Amino acid sequence: MDRQILAKLNKLRRERRAAILATDLSGGPDRLIVEGDKLEGALADAVASTFRSGKSAPVAIEGQSLFLNVHLPPPRIVVIGAVHISQILARMAALADFDVTIIDPRTAFATPERFEGIDLIADWPADALKERPLDSYMALVAVTHDPKIDDEPIAQALGTGCFYVGALGSRKTHAGRLERLKREGLTEEDLARIHAPIGLPIGAASPAEIAVAILAEIIGALRERDVSLPKGPKP
Repeated sequence: MDRQILAKLNKLRRERRAAILATDLSGGPDRLIVEGDKLEGALADAVASTFRSGKSAPVAIEGQSLFLNVHLPPPRIVVIGAVHISQILARMAALADFDVTIIDPRTAFATPERFEGIDLIADWPADALKERPLDSYMALVAVTHDPKIDDEPIAQALGTGCFYVGALGSRKTHAGRLERLKREGLTEEDLARIHAPIGLPIGAASPAEIAVAILAEIIGALRERDVSLPKGPKP
């Protein structure tokens, strides 16, 4: 591999940005494609499919044989709220190969005993996310029902392009949330990205069923995300 391409690929990894190394199997030069690069035609379709699936594969495009080697940041679910749903969701998400972080300033809930083996931060989300900022390969799940805890990380998730933003609560609760976020300057387009009520509409009732609905919706958002746009915080 060309040293300049390797250096750029390593930089992208550190920045948690997705890339594909396109190798010409006939011996032509390698090409590094970053998620959000402008492409056209069959190559654009093949690259988009590869970014979404996360699976490297050979492709034939206009008589040219390429191998698309995809490098994706490990997807992470950041859960705001150390509640019973979070306990179940964290275990399920790990089985589906997601990294998980739980953030909750309420130390009565955010205990190592309740979240054994899980990345747990017993702090206010605003402070925790300064040290570990959100990015486009993270899903934000807000489940505390407390605006003082949930609202700010939801706003941050929308601003940094998290691939999924979901919030627990009834339609009435969500309507109030939207009004508060509007007053903070978020646009209608921003707010339309919030999945609320959270989770796929499967009639989930128990905490375990709700966790299943949330995880399924997150997986769908990851696999169906728009890979044509540059990733990163809004300017």
